Amino acid sequence: MNARVLVRSLRMAVTPHGWRLAGSSWRRRRLDAAQLPRVRAERARVPGVAVGAEALPGGGVIHFARSSLRVRVASGGAVFCGWDGAAPEPSYALAGQCPPPDPRAGLEPDKDGGWRVVSERVMVTVSRRGMVEVRTPGGVVLRRDLPPRWWGPDGGPAVTHWSHRSRVAADARFFGLGGRSVGPRLPSGSYRLWNSDPGPSDPVRDPLHLTMPLQLVVADVGTHLVFHDNSWDGRVTLRTGTEGAGSGPDQPGRSEVRMTGGPLRYWVLTGAPARVMHGWSALTGAPAMPPDWALGPQHVIEGSTSEEVVRVLVARCRQRSLPLRAVHLEVGPPREQRGFAVDRGRFPDLPALATELDAAGVRLVCAVDPGVKDEPGNAVLESGRAAAAFVGDALGRTVRGVAPPGSVVFPDFTDPRVREWWSGLYAERLPRGFAAVWHSRNEPTSYAAFGERTLPRSARHCLEGRGGDHREAHNVYGLTMAAAGHQGLLERRPDVRPFVFTRAGWAGVQRYGGACSGPGAADWSGLRAALARVLGLGLSGVPYSGTDVGGGAEAPTPELYLRWVQLAAYLPLFRSRSPSPRSSRSRGTEGLGSGAPWEHDPEVLAAVRDALDRREELAPYFGTLAWLAHRTGAPYVRPLWWQHPRDRALRECDDAFLLGDALLIAPVLEHGTVRRMVRLPRGRWYDTASGRAYEGPARVLLDAPAERIPVLARAGAAIPVGGPEGRTELEVWSPAPGRTGGGLVITGTAEGRERARVERLTVLATRAGEPRVTREDGAPVDYPVRVRG
Repeated sequence: MNARVLVRSLRMAVTPHGWRLAGSSWRRRRLDAAQLPRVRAERARVPGVAVGAEALPGGGVIHFARSSLRVRVASGGAVFCGWDGAAPEPSYALAGQCPPPDPRAGLEPDKDGGWRVVSERVMVTVSRRGMVEVRTPGGVVLRRDLPPRWWGPDGGPAVTHWSHRSRVAADARFFGLGGRSVGPRLPSGSYRLWNSDPGPSDPVRDPLHLTMPLQLVVADVGTHLVFHDNSWDGRVTLRTGTEGAGSGPDQPGRSEVRMTGGPLRYWVLTGAPARVMHGWSALTGAPAMPPDWALGPQHVIEGSTSEEVVRVLVARCRQRSLPLRAVHLEVGPPREQRGFAVDRGRFPDLPALATELDAAGVRLVCAVDPGVKDEPGNAVLESGRAAAAFVGDALGRTVRGVAPPGSVVFPDFTDPRVREWWSGLYAERLPRGFAAVWHSRNEPTSYAAFGERTLPRSARHCLEGRGGDHREAHNVYGLTMAAAGHQGLLERRPDVRPFVFTRAGWAGVQRYGGACSGPGAADWSGLRAALARVLGLGLSGVPYSGTDVGGGAEAPTPELYLRWVQLAAYLPLFRSRSPSPRSSRSRGTEGLGSGAPWEHDPEVLAAVRDALDRREELAPYFGTLAWLAHRTGAPYVRPLWWQHPRDRALRECDDAFLLGDALLIAPVLEHGTVRRMVRLPRGRWYDTASGRAYEGPARVLLDAPAERIPVLARAGAAIPVGGPEGRTELEVWSPAPGRTGGGLVITGTAEGRERARVERLTVLATRAGEPRVTREDGAPVDYPVRVRG
């Protein structure tokens, strides 16, 4: 702990509220000291020498002197490796049951006393000392996992922690690990695997709200994904490799995963990036399909608000022609658990307000926290006690924490009975008119003057009947809460597609909705971090995410605010924010906060309107990308190397991205920028502002005036856009001579469960110069066509 953090903690501890935080910290430490196993002398253990093997469907088990390894190739090509008897299930990451084994994959002897499993898409070799290599069918090594090491008392089967080291190609680059503020390419360093609420003082540090032990590795030899299915506290250390100059040797890329407990088991998927993400989606569940309104601009009103403030917000947006599709807010009494109670003084007729806003095309989203206020007479508290729903300690006492309502208790969402009880609260108590829920502080967050902002590590959890403590349950807490919320919305409105916004989660959270990471730093580093998190989450299997425009507690400068809006206009989730009354930002006009766009100069307001109008115009394209993410796992926002993973220059590019396959977005991420360099992937690209064509791969210098950021369109792209009266049109960019293009139009994906209509389009160049657009079967399209480029 550095001096600044220590001083800040001591200042907190001498305030009336701070003494409660300090007491919570010491109470937590006493619990952990008394109820967690004591640290004793430990010895390291390694697998030893292979002594035999037995074939099983999809692979087999290799026995070593001091361990065993299960290798199984699933029918889709995913490889599972489990040490010390670890099986694929039970798992919070997997969607349903483990995929069946590939009947054509089998275990056979390899050279030097090793073994191998050969399948159509991948080959796995295991040396006699326990080194595992994942290869292409042609035998090229994608990754080399060294024999693992376990630590425990006297080196026996009991494990206190383990380490798994790997080697990849020298040119490989690492991505993933959930939402990280650095990146999207992860530089050499150490990354903790622990969902955390960093707090307002340091909102871009690592870790953040949604982490997971998933690495996407991109190299010339191929792309692969590795996921260690273990939710314990851990750390990943990455070292980027270097290629030898002249006759010098290559230094391979290195990765080390260290976990404080739990099984050593992992999955590996190989192939092109699109194939890998499709396989990951099949393994962990298809991303939830957001309703159409969730793809439009949304706004958060923090803290205590009222019906009148909400009406003023909607009216001001309409007066200034600023589109708005949803409002996120708290409706409970001050200092109560957010979500299930309604402050009748501030919201005397919430259903009528929801109906009124719905007629204006605006939905209400309810904020829900897991912490339940520990106060007699609290209906949710009494109901939870009757259901034995709250997290306790080893002695059966309820564990208490500190949150904005005061002293709180936390439901144990790892218990199926508790999830059923919680989902019933959504079905019975949520006021009519809410279209979705927003889960916040669900890492879970319990404030403390010293130490981590979470529950005691010794707190007991059900973990689906297996039993365990918070060291294992912490990272999946937000995931299991999202599962309960999703179930509640589905039961309450079976004919409407449920969708949950969540701040924290784990692998598989995409099954229930999307991620909103909350406010970041209101400076240029916060803007860069926002883009890095969205790209990282997309490559970790969570395609729907976004950033709160303008950051957190402090008001951004007009320039930063505008550039933030221009970036967020092309992200899956666009959400702006009004600060809490506790914030240092002024409340602004009509209690809406200084973050409102009309608080800025008319020039800024006009540029904000232009950015939001372009997003509204792209609504059919966003809907198409949402359907593709649901069906294939492909993120909306993609790195520039998505279609060209062997382009090393693109792997290093972290200041631009692809929106689908058709658009390249180059946001402004530095103060005072009016022109910026953009790296183009292979092919012809058109500047959408000037119509000028550029040939990639190349670096081009483009204008980035205050009113817009550079946006380029791929030649041959047919992009569905909104036209007059809400009709879909096609914006077609002329293909290069001798080339063709295409696109998709997906309709019928609004709020219900109606079947989507998929139309595949072909764009052909003609001698007359104007491209011809047809359906896949050659029939003409029914949409108006705008030809550009």
